[in-house]
Parts: sequence; C-alpha cells; structure tokens
Amino acid sequence: MEFFRHAESWVLVSFILFVALLVYLKVPALVAKMLDERADKISKELGEAKRLRQEAEALLSEYKKKRQDAEVEARDIIAAAKTEAEAYAEESARKLKDTLARREAQAEQKIAMAEAAAVKDVRAAAADLAMAASAALLKDAASGKAGEKLVSESIAAVKSRLQ
Repeated sequence: MEFFRHAESWVLVSFILFVALLVYLKVPALVAKMLDERADKISKELGEAKRLRQEAEALLSEYKKKRQDAEVEARDIIAAAKTEAEAYAEESARKLKDTLARREAQAEQKIAMAEAAAVKDVRAAAADLAMAASAALLKDAASGKAGEKLVSESIAAVKSRLQ
C-alpha cells in the first residue's frame, strides 16, 4: 500500500474523517440553524428599522403640515391685526375730526356769545350815557314842574325802547 506512504494521503484520510465527524455531530445543521437564527434576527431588525422609518416619515409629514398650518394661521393673524390697526386708525382719525369739529363749534358759540354780550354791554353803556346826557340837557332846558315831568317821561320812553 503505497497509498499510505505519502503524506498527502494521510491528509486526505484525516480530512474525510474530519468531515465525517462533523456530519455525524450534525455541525452543518447547527451552523445552518445559527445562520438561520442570525438571518431571522437581522430580518426582524430590518423590519423594525423599516417600521421606525415609516413612523419617522409620518411624524415628519405631520410636523410639516402643522408648520404649514401655523404659518397660514400666523399670516391670518397678521392680516387681521393689520385690518384692525387700519380700522382703528380710521376710527381714531374720524373721532379726532369729530372732536375738533365739536370744539370748533363750541369755540364759535363762545365767540358769538361773547360778541352778543359785548354788544349788549355796549348798548347798555350807550343807553346809560345817552340817558345821562339827555337828562342833563333837559334838566338845564326845562326847569320847573313841567320840565321835570317832561324829563321823567322822556327817560322812561328811552329806557323802554332800548331794552
């Protein structure tokens, strides 16, 4: 047997025995089982990662929508505030005009009343002065009882006409 004299032959025999031992001990099945378990674990992790990614995308789209809604709401609030500010400015301008017109009318009324009072005072002063002057002239011109009667009647007539 020359076959067993070569070292390569013994390597072949030991390899065959080693493979037979591995098959007898069901090592390939154990290795396959481990690889299957590892593949299942990786598959589950990939599924979980895919689910988490979908959740993250859903949250992202939800937050994008919320942001857009918030921007629209902010624009609406700004537009409403501008409208209210313009309305307030117009109302304030109108109230200011009304107040100025009322104060102007009051001032004109006070001026008219002051003018009327001044005219009345001037007329009263002129009447008093005219009566005093006419009383002095008539007193000098008419003397006696008839003169006094004439002076009294004239003064009474002037007073009744001026008032």
